[in-house]
Amino acid sequence: MASRRPAPVRPARGRPARQPARRPARRSRRRAVLGWVLGLLLSGLALAVGGFAAAYALVDVPDPNELADAQTSTVYFSDGTTQLGTFSARNRENVGLDQVPDHVQKAVLAAEDRGFYENRGVSPTGIARAVWSNVTDGTSQGGSTLTQQYVKNYYLTDQHSYRRKFEEFFIALKIDQQQTKDETLQNYLNTVYFGRSAYGVQAAARAYFGVDASQLDVSQGALLAALLKGPSNYDPRKGPEQTAAATARVGYVLDGMVSQGWLSAADRARAGLPGTVESTPSSNQWRGPNGYLLKTVENELTGTVGLSEEDVERGGLKIVTTFDAKAQAAAVEAVAEQLPSKRPEGFHVALSAIDPKTGGVTAMYGGADYLTTQYNDATQAVAQPGSTFKPFALVAALEQGISLRTTFDGSSPRTIDGWPARNFSDEQFGRIDLVTATEHSVNTVYGQLNEKVTPARTRDVAVAAGYPQDTPGISGDQYISNVLGTSSPHPIDVTQAYATFAAQGQRTQWHTIATVDDSTGTRTYTASPAVTTAFPSDVAADATYALEQVVNSGTGSYAKRLNRPAAGKTGTTNDNLAAWFAGFTPDLAASVSLFQTSADGTTNVSLDLGRGEVTGGSYPVRIWTAFMRAALDGTAKTDFPARANVGTSKGSSSSSSSATSRPTRSSTPTATATATATDTATATATDEPTDGATDEPTSAPTATPTATPTRSSGGSSPSSSASSSSAGGAAAGGDGGDGQGQGQAQEQVQEQAAGTGAAAGAGSGQ
Repeated sequence: MASRRPAPVRPARGRPARQPARRPARRSRRRAVLGWVLGLLLSGLALAVGGFAAAYALVDVPDPNELADAQTSTVYFSDGTTQLGTFSARNRENVGLDQVPDHVQKAVLAAEDRGFYENRGVSPTGIARAVWSNVTDGTSQGGSTLTQQYVKNYYLTDQHSYRRKFEEFFIALKIDQQQTKDETLQNYLNTVYFGRSAYGVQAAARAYFGVDASQLDVSQGALLAALLKGPSNYDPRKGPEQTAAATARVGYVLDGMVSQGWLSAADRARAGLPGTVESTPSSNQWRGPNGYLLKTVENELTGTVGLSEEDVERGGLKIVTTFDAKAQAAAVEAVAEQLPSKRPEGFHVALSAIDPKTGGVTAMYGGADYLTTQYNDATQAVAQPGSTFKPFALVAALEQGISLRTTFDGSSPRTIDGWPARNFSDEQFGRIDLVTATEHSVNTVYGQLNEKVTPARTRDVAVAAGYPQDTPGISGDQYISNVLGTSSPHPIDVTQAYATFAAQGQRTQWHTIATVDDSTGTRTYTASPAVTTAFPSDVAADATYALEQVVNSGTGSYAKRLNRPAAGKTGTTNDNLAAWFAGFTPDLAASVSLFQTSADGTTNVSLDLGRGEVTGGSYPVRIWTAFMRAALDGTAKTDFPARANVGTSKGSSSSSSSATSRPTRSSTPTATATATATDTATATATDEPTDGATDEPTSAPTATPTATPTRSSGGSSPSSSASSSSAGGAAAGGDGGDGQGQGQAQEQVQEQAAGTGAAAGAGSGQ
């Protein structure tokens, strides 16, 4: 019997069949996924926190960048308050936060970081926005907090990179922990750039408004704050577009101050875009004659004072010089007023003045414009001094007991130990004493005197008085003609020597710096120049007496217009290549020299102002007198010490002339001997110097400009004098100006000039 299959079981109608339960398994799987994701997130967060902590620990606060602490060093005239100029890597001067008005502080915060006092020194959203802008469109954008800006200015660089932003973020966090908010704000205000070469709020206040930061009003503070966004875009002086942008930005700053409760609505209504001073390029302080003063001071700071260039440019020093503001102005004005306005190319003027009691240089004219040529005619050029050298032979004679009453034959020409000496224009004199010979600058007398005292001794007196040992041509001590000026000193060396006469034989080394204070106000340097006795005071008194007669009635008589006791000496070189007047009162010594070079600066040429021969008794003495009158105005007149009557008469004549004797003319003068034996210029209707009986030509001056002039501290630079001298020499010999001279002396001077370019030559008569 076949089996039967069981019938299938049918579910009850209307009720579905029950399925196995699966919900717990799904929940478990979901939880596992969520746990895995959460674990990843937590791990990532842990890694992020750890990475942040590691980065925080690894990023150190670096040393400030090399310019962060740079402060401007300021140079003052001798009064300590009148500014002469500055030295700076950056125009910056630190001030305390208490010197910045609160409304200026708040203006900066309104412009740059209104939450400064609440934030932790960083703005993550600001950094993210800046990074996004850099990534998407390649532009750099702000967003940094004030602390971050300070970090960038003080510790980092202006380079735009992710690495710098990364470092900036973590350094700002640390700075916020290490400094108080006020300290950070103060540091920021002293380092941020405001435009116009001004770093820090103090420099900015002066650059835009001509005041100190402490004097800034609300509107001025708002403009400075506005400038921080981009100085070149918001300086109203740059044009209408910048003015409009500045107006809007100042309004934004002021409105922000109101919204933060830092400024009242009434004060806001009164505030707006302030006026500013004209922008002055920083290089302008070097423009004109005063640029030479600054360069001389800078050389002395790195020389005598012993500072580095970094000390000078970044140290925030206060440098008080010996330059007198009134005297310096007088020097510039005297040159401008006494010389024709149109002067030939290659025409040079040097003027320097020294206080004989201190050695401080009170005025200097080294050229018309330092920015045009960085070559100082007073300290770097060389010029043969002509008869300004004669007083050294006079001192040598007085030291040897040869008195002013000693007489000599003043006829011309004369042969002295083989040297054919002549007076200027062969002027004829009878037997005259040394006072008269000095008064009229008689070559033949001084040649005889130099033979007696020896050229070597005359040279030694010049060196003792102020000529450097290595002055070109000074070593030619074996030739009688050296008395007429065969050496080639710097003009300031001549002033130094004549200051020694004014100081009664005491030589104080010239210098231009009186004191130096560091950025904290501590005195770090006070000038203490070397003081030596060049010759006895009684010798100085008699030499001064003779030089007074040059002013009273001799070749420099124009200087009588000074109307106070004065002494000096004229000098003119052969072929009219240079002209001098060096003189002094008891209170001030000064020299003026004129010389001229060819257009390329390599050859000496005759002085040519289109008004006849230029001599020591014409333009130089006029410039000297005008300068001294203005420089000494308002000071008491001081008398020289009385004549001491040193020594005895040792002339070849048994009878000696009195100290005031006058020359007797030869009955058979040459055609040119009819001119008077003075170097003074006859005044015309225009009161200009005219050609006439003049000073002795002696020989050549000066110098080819160098690109980077230098001089040794405390004195003239041997290297500059050698390298800068002109190659063009003049004939040597004290021959009265006709170019003939002692052959040996000429050869000797030319040998010294070879390789150095020093001008060769000797003096003639006055």
